Amino acid sequence: MARNRHFFLSLLIIKSCLLLGSTAPSPNPDFQQEYAHSIRLDGDIILGGLFPVHARGERGLPCGELKKEKGIHRLEAMLFAIDLVNKDPELLPNVTLGARVLDTCSRDTHALEQSLTFVQALIERDAGDVRCTNGQTPIFAKPDKVVGVIGAAASSVSIMVANILRLFKIPQISYASTAPELSDNTRYDFFSRVVPPDSYQAQAMMDIVTAMGWNYVSTLASEGSYGESGVEAFVQISRESGDVCIAQSLKIPREPKLGEFDKMLLRLLETPNARAVITFANEDDIRRILGAAKRNNLTGHFLWVGSDSWGSKISPVLHQEVVAEGAVTILPKRASVDAFDRYFKSRSLANNRRNVWFAEFWEENFGCKLGTHGKRTGAPKKCTGLEKVGRDSAYEQEGKVQFVMDAVYAMAHALDRLQRQLCAGHPGLCPRMANVDGKELLAHIRAVNFNGSAGTPVMFNENGDAPGRYDIFQYQISEHSGPEYKVIGQWTNQLHLNISALKFDSVGSVSPPASSCSVPCGPGERKKIVKGVPCCWHCERCEGYHFLASQFSCQLCPYEQRPNWNSSSCQPIPVIQLEWYSPWALVPVLIAVLGISATAFVMATFIRYNDTPIVRASGREMSYVLLTGIFLCYVATFPMMAPPGVAVCSLRRIFLGLGLCFSYAALLTKTNRIHRIFAQGKTAVAAPRFISPTSQLVITFSLVGVQLVGVLAWFAAEPPHALVDYSEQRTADPQHARGVLKCDISDLALICSLGYSILLMVTCTVYAIKTRGVPETFNEAKPIGFTMYTTCIIWLAFIPIFFGTAQSAERMYIQTATLTVSLSLSASVSLGMLYVPKVYIIIFHPEQNVPRRKRSFKAVVTAATMTNKLSQLAAERPNGEVKTELFQGVEAGVLPTKTTYVSYTNHDI
Repeated sequence: MARNRHFFLSLLIIKSCLLLGSTAPSPNPDFQQEYAHSIRLDGDIILGGLFPVHARGERGLPCGELKKEKGIHRLEAMLFAIDLVNKDPELLPNVTLGARVLDTCSRDTHALEQSLTFVQALIERDAGDVRCTNGQTPIFAKPDKVVGVIGAAASSVSIMVANILRLFKIPQISYASTAPELSDNTRYDFFSRVVPPDSYQAQAMMDIVTAMGWNYVSTLASEGSYGESGVEAFVQISRESGDVCIAQSLKIPREPKLGEFDKMLLRLLETPNARAVITFANEDDIRRILGAAKRNNLTGHFLWVGSDSWGSKISPVLHQEVVAEGAVTILPKRASVDAFDRYFKSRSLANNRRNVWFAEFWEENFGCKLGTHGKRTGAPKKCTGLEKVGRDSAYEQEGKVQFVMDAVYAMAHALDRLQRQLCAGHPGLCPRMANVDGKELLAHIRAVNFNGSAGTPVMFNENGDAPGRYDIFQYQISEHSGPEYKVIGQWTNQLHLNISALKFDSVGSVSPPASSCSVPCGPGERKKIVKGVPCCWHCERCEGYHFLASQFSCQLCPYEQRPNWNSSSCQPIPVIQLEWYSPWALVPVLIAVLGISATAFVMATFIRYNDTPIVRASGREMSYVLLTGIFLCYVATFPMMAPPGVAVCSLRRIFLGLGLCFSYAALLTKTNRIHRIFAQGKTAVAAPRFISPTSQLVITFSLVGVQLVGVLAWFAAEPPHALVDYSEQRTADPQHARGVLKCDISDLALICSLGYSILLMVTCTVYAIKTRGVPETFNEAKPIGFTMYTTCIIWLAFIPIFFGTAQSAERMYIQTATLTVSLSLSASVSLGMLYVPKVYIIIFHPEQNVPRRKRSFKAVVTAATMTNKLSQLAAERPNGEVKTELFQGVEAGVLPTKTTYVSYTNHDI
């Protein structure tokens, strides 16, 4: 700190020596020269002021042309605010504020030199041994003790000045500096501002970009703290959000070369999809970049988003309105101060001599020259001094006037709080305020909270920043009102944008043009990000059963669900079942109904003619068992077609093999009985065992019992239940996928359930083949054989149809229909071949259904044996030999002369 103070003392000595010149004039003229380029107002407390009264000079000159709005308007706003404070009896009573106002000439180095004036009174001078280069003793003007500084405007100037003021603990309040780095309270602890920092502005601009639907933009910044820090804040926010990518980030040099702006536009065109350009540039650079766009015929291509340096200014868009059409700009929320308008319009050369630059302003504003001492050259007329602002010249209040006045009032309120604390009950200044402590004053500045000149609250956070409040403008061209900035929204911690007020071309299009690296993906498409460019992507469809889980990923739907029509979410797969009205159900049900009716008719006929020879010859007990099995085969169709449930699934397990088991157990018992009778008859006269009706029933029900035991074991091992099978109809196209409601019966369980019945069927077929030689006059051996052959053909056809359609989309319908039709056909074959002929005889030929004489078991067997022998001899001998041999071994009259129905039950066995 001491080293820095010594450095600034050396600068002050050099500055004092320069004032002396080559000769040693009197001190008084030098003192007047010291104030020739500054404004000094006497007061009890002096405030410093820094304003860009002139633009940056060219060709080595420190200052350039006068800035009427940014310079004179803002400077007069400070003087006007001091006048109001001095007139206010409640604010700093009996205390007069003074001022020392300097011109920064819009250059940070010049501002640094000028700001040394503010710290002169705080530097201890010991220049007794110091001499100027001409040998003279330096002369020091009596410095004003500045307690606080209002300014500066440019962020680069404020940064430079803040580094000096903090060394001497002089608080500083800026009215226009918005660089984010000034929020660093460790480096700029004595700096405060009544405008929000660019970090808020950058967030507001990011919100605008997001609201417009843009995600691929370029940035353009003027070289310096304002532009570079603003763009840096915007880029940082874009990285944190991840929603906006920076295509290019260009910087405009402080001293751009000829054609520099045309080259920048060509670079921006290298990424043509990034049409939105975020600008943190001064108004001169904005004007030149718009001019370059106009020269290169790029009107309407770029979508400009300007910071508060563009705001609602006319100068950047003057004579290039079409190029700037549609530009969206931002400006700290402000209001015009009517009292200042009245004050400024009343200023004249006669009543405003305190402003040393007002005469120069007068010449610039009215385009005239003030006598021989005027600075304006080539003016066509001479100033009369009677011109009036707002009458003889255009006038519009500069945008930062409100903030300049708020900065002065913030300093005044802080001083008032400090005076009341240190000088309680003492009017005016007390000895304790002779040397204002900068730290104490800073604490009171950070604690102020009042309504400013425009009625908006003025306050500071812990970093000295004002809250973020912005107006959003759009530059629009209307046929009626011409080009103008129109308010389209505001930002106060969040964006409030009136989309309907937007206008992007002369036609009046409301929809913002696109500024995206890639087009948005369609429904059900995910973004595959291009490596290194998160806002550029390729669109990939979520295929199959995947849905769009996020904009970057597809996920597989749960097994029982499928994607909806646009693959944005999952929805349950529709569940289907075999309906009664389906053709796959109607045909089997019709066959079953006809079969049940036929079976009932046959059974009724047999019951009605229960004691007739034909019924008795068929074996009444076994016939009723067989008819029951046939009936159950038909009935099995109905639980197979019914909606699955616990009860239905239980019936399916029971009836699936029970009907076949009843039928083939009865037929097996019959064929086995016939085989044993004739096999034993060849060797013995005695009847075989277990051929009585009771024995036959016991054997049959024993065989059926095995099936029932297997079913009960199945019930115990795996209780029946219904389930939805989503794999059966899980098609490649999810929209065709269906869940099938069915019973939990696997193919293996089906084979096991039918396997026993098929085993009985095969065994029965074997016995049918063995008894094929029994004469047709003896019982039902041949009809049973034909029945079994046909049944085997049916089930051999069933197997490839049933298991061959396992991968078909119509699997449920085909397999259920095939199974039920196979059961019905098996029953129909048995019914048709074994019982239809008998019923036909009973009903239509009752004369054949008469009793015959009883014969012994030996006679029956002998007759059957001789008949077989006759058949064999017929194949081996001539006709005469056969007949001779036959009658040699058999008595005449033994063979029946016509068809006779023989019942084994009618013989004494």
